[in-house]
Amino acid sequence: MKPAHFQSMKYPMPEKKITNFQTIVIQFENAAERLKLEPYLRKILRIPFREVSVQLPVVMDDGRIEVFTGYRVQHNGARGPYKGGLRYHPDVDLDEVRGLAILMTWKTALMNLPFGGGKGGIQCDPHKMSPRELEQLTRKFTARIGLVLGPYRDILAPDLNTDEQVMAWIFDEYSSRHGYTPSIVTGKPVSLGGSIGRKEATGRGIVYIIQEVLKDLEIDIKTTTAVIQGFGNVGSHTAQFLYEEGVKILAVSGREGGIYNPSGLNIPDLIRHVQNRRSVATYPYGDPITNKELLKLECDLLIPAAVGGVITKEDNVLDLKARIVVEAANCPTTPIADKILQEREIPVIPDILANAGGVVVSYFEWVQNLQQFRWDLDHINRELQAHLIKAYREVRSLAERERVTLRTAAHMIAIGRVAEAERIRGH
Repeated sequence: MKPAHFQSMKYPMPEKKITNFQTIVIQFENAAERLKLEPYLRKILRIPFREVSVQLPVVMDDGRIEVFTGYRVQHNGARGPYKGGLRYHPDVDLDEVRGLAILMTWKTALMNLPFGGGKGGIQCDPHKMSPRELEQLTRKFTARIGLVLGPYRDILAPDLNTDEQVMAWIFDEYSSRHGYTPSIVTGKPVSLGGSIGRKEATGRGIVYIIQEVLKDLEIDIKTTTAVIQGFGNVGSHTAQFLYEEGVKILAVSGREGGIYNPSGLNIPDLIRHVQNRRSVATYPYGDPITNKELLKLECDLLIPAAVGGVITKEDNVLDLKARIVVEAANCPTTPIADKILQEREIPVIPDILANAGGVVVSYFEWVQNLQQFRWDLDHINRELQAHLIKAYREVRSLAERERVTLRTAAHMIAIGRVAEAERIRGH
């Protein structure tokens, strides 16, 4: 790894603000060029098959009517039904959802699952809404897009600011019109057909991948340090499983800031603190730290697990002191920052590989629902680990053979599989 003060002379100009969609398109084009993909396939795979936008009037608790906008984008279904999460956030827009739908296509293909890619979102602030308002919003959205959903057409899952309760409302609303259909969503409560192990699957999968990476680098996991930006479902479970493996967690952060302790944080105690509806930033056993400061800490594993676009040329990439970047969030690294990390010889474990554990166990849940048969946790975790290790080994092998980054290799595998399905199905 080159020293932290390394400067890239190839990028002297300020980095242009880039969206997640633009990042994903650039990643696609890089891999497509390597694959020498036919022009017609580039057009098919660059543009989503269907984009739905709906108006969602909701009667709020104070009696006024608020109108929200919801989106569902279905990118490609050549390999199976569309699969992807539903997010609630004030900044949700069609461009973001479109990009994440494309990313889901590559993620499911990389894991060799029989799914395509989709994504949904509603422009709202769920933290300012009551449970009743959220339920009405969710049911209205499900009703409005119901024609494009189905267990063999498009299956939803939790994402940013949505959870198993939101999935339960979708399941109930859809089933009220189509009959009992648990396979319409994944990430449901276990009592409604959800899979054991789904909630923690993304975090557990990240740790499985980290274990393999460290083996290849001949690094003992018990001697490593980690910094995690984001302490929601993914970040907290990643921290928990790393802590159990003996990793020293130096810092974590949430929406309101973070906490840093050079001696290591007591993750089980921090999780209990947060579960009592207190923020990470108020945890008393450490020093306050901002999200921006956290990303620049010296550590072995830097794990962005919050939102996209946080590692950039302008803000921090030249100041990163991590040995490895593990993308638990989607699109946390901009293309120019990604290139600089490559020049600095800091390996990046790309999002479509690192955080794919959630969609793998979502697939297991879908299969269990269709078969009306429940798997036990040990079986699920064994299958999850096997899927992820196989995918990692394929990516690592191609990266070494083609002398490309892990990200480019992952996209080459995924895009190649989708392109092959398109060719075989015909047009």
